[in-house]
Amino acid sequence: MGWVAVLLTSLAIVTYSAVPYLMGSLGQLDPDRAPLAAAYSQTPTVVQVALVVHVVGAAVALVVGPFQFWAASRRRFPGLHRWLGRTYLVGVWVGGVAALVMAPYNTAGMIGFLGFGTLGVLWVWTGWRAYRAIRTGDVRSHQAWMIRNFSLTFAAVTLRTWTGVLVAAQVYAAGDAFDFDAAFENAYNAVTLLAWVPNLLIAEWMVRRRGLPTLRIVDPTTPDPRAGTAQAERR
Repeated sequence: MGWVAVLLTSLAIVTYSAVPYLMGSLGQLDPDRAPLAAAYSQTPTVVQVALVVHVVGAAVALVVGPFQFWAASRRRFPGLHRWLGRTYLVGVWVGGVAALVMAPYNTAGMIGFLGFGTLGVLWVWTGWRAYRAIRTGDVRSHQAWMIRNFSLTFAAVTLRTWTGVLVAAQVYAAGDAFDFDAAFENAYNAVTLLAWVPNLLIAEWMVRRRGLPTLRIVDPTTPDPRAGTAQAERR
């Protein structure tokens, strides 16, 4: 049921939030369907292109990602799993690099730059770690890094979810004085971090629960130089 929920919400976000950005020039899009289009239409051309590229890359990752966690598919069609994995990672890297180009021009200011910029860096980095692990034959580390990476991909879903929750909370708090534009701006500032930090914490919990390799600051296979010094002193 959890896998089905992830798949359906991912497809819903691609359909209702990503596709509208591909329906024409940013300045002419419906602000209700593509709320960021008007703001980004005033940015340099390279940033506008980066927005479209980011949408495409993230959409590919959202559509393909859930199928990579379908155990039966991995066992029965390993070749398909590998090709879908390559497609997924290309989507992540393309979308992640484009996100870094967009980050300085985001509509949430400095907090958005830090939140979305960090998300972009971690998205690209965890994808690289997952790829490097499988290339060296370390399947368990690959699984752990893919869980972390998809939790960041899924930020596209949780961003919209948190935005709706926070706007609704402000409706209740403000009553008759409710201002939708101000409420949306407040919510959007918060989701620059809420969209992905809880996801990453849950991903790490899932990694530990499955007994997969956890994050380590120091590689346990690397000899500690201090140990050799201590042995030499004892001799």
